Amino acid sequence: MSGINSSLFQNSSFGSGNQSFFADYASLKNGSYARLMKSYYGGGYSSAGSSVSGQRESRSSNVLDKILEERRNPKVSEETQKANESLTNDIANLKNSVSTLRNEKTYTDTENGASAKDKVASAVKDYVNQYNDVVSAAKKSTLSGKTANVAAMMRSTAENADKLKEMGITINSNGTLQLNEGKLKATDVSKVQELFSSKDIMSYGSTVMSRLQFAGAAAGATSANKTTDSSDDKTNTPGSAAAALKKDGELLASDQLFDKIRDKSGKYTYDVDKIFAAAKSFVGNYNDMLSAAKSSSNSGVLSNVSHIQEKTALNSAALKQFGISVDMNGKMQIDEDTFKKSDMSKVQKLFKDYGSSIASSASLVDYYMTTQANAASGYTATGAYNVQGSARYADYF
Repeated sequence: MSGINSSLFQNSSFGSGNQSFFADYASLKNGSYARLMKSYYGGGYSSAGSSVSGQRESRSSNVLDKILEERRNPKVSEETQKANESLTNDIANLKNSVSTLRNEKTYTDTENGASAKDKVASAVKDYVNQYNDVVSAAKKSTLSGKTANVAAMMRSTAENADKLKEMGITINSNGTLQLNEGKLKATDVSKVQELFSSKDIMSYGSTVMSRLQFAGAAAGATSANKTTDSSDDKTNTPGSAAAALKKDGELLASDQLFDKIRDKSGKYTYDVDKIFAAAKSFVGNYNDMLSAAKSSSNSGVLSNVSHIQEKTALNSAALKQFGISVDMNGKMQIDEDTFKKSDMSKVQKLFKDYGSSIASSASLVDYYMTTQANAASGYTATGAYNVQGSARYADYF
């Protein structure tokens, strides 16, 4: 699933990419390419003298330059260009299908006589068709940022295989879906609604939508023979917001923030205002980072932001107890009164792990933005950060 371009001639200062380029040049000039061209052009010096040799060397140099130019800007086939265009359009169509299945109106009877069961069956059928179009296009696409998130979407589907099977959807060996309409119509629509729930950010529908949103924003390698990296994200701010979020997370995870102070009565108590200020800053920078990341084309950024959202979703119930809620789009809100009335020892316990974990992932978001690193480095084919050596989806792409 990697992009079609190498790191040659990046817009950064002299580094490994340029060293690699010159190494390639030397290999081409002195190695097998040189021998091939000598053979092709007759090799050696002719009896006609150095002028003929010079012509040969010039012709050989031109061919070398052509080969190097092709390496810098690989040509994309017409089929690949169509797949890239198709993938972009198909992702948008699939997002609409998921939105329909997350809409509560889909699960109610309407005045024109359309039953909820028929509406759900039609919506699921459309979802399966659009899902398969995305998977098929992704297999032929060179848009690495998009295909990484498509693969992550497929992983989520695999994790929900049993639930999908209950409603008549099975997963083929190539990752596409197959629908048993008879079994679907016999399924209680409430089960489908629960699976695609918009109120649960950890539901199958919510995780698929999250990946599609990132896939829609990711540019990856373009059909114009150009690699899109973080240098294209200079107008975005996930890096700066992530750096601020990292500091907030570390502060909330620290013992110093929760050091008790002596109040007017002489009792030692938490500095609630100071802790709330840190939590409010955390929420603000968290939301700023999510907003900025939507327009990022760096898959390293997108993968780590998704990882941050997953951590937050896992802790959403605990956060809610302290007045920090998470909406259907993954954004946070904080209620000052609820937070300040909370047991600060419990707040400390939560952020001891959650805050430091968010800080670690935010640090990676900042890293990928500020270093313009290769977004694929350290990531699996699913687009997830490879902490535990997750399996790759080699059979899919």
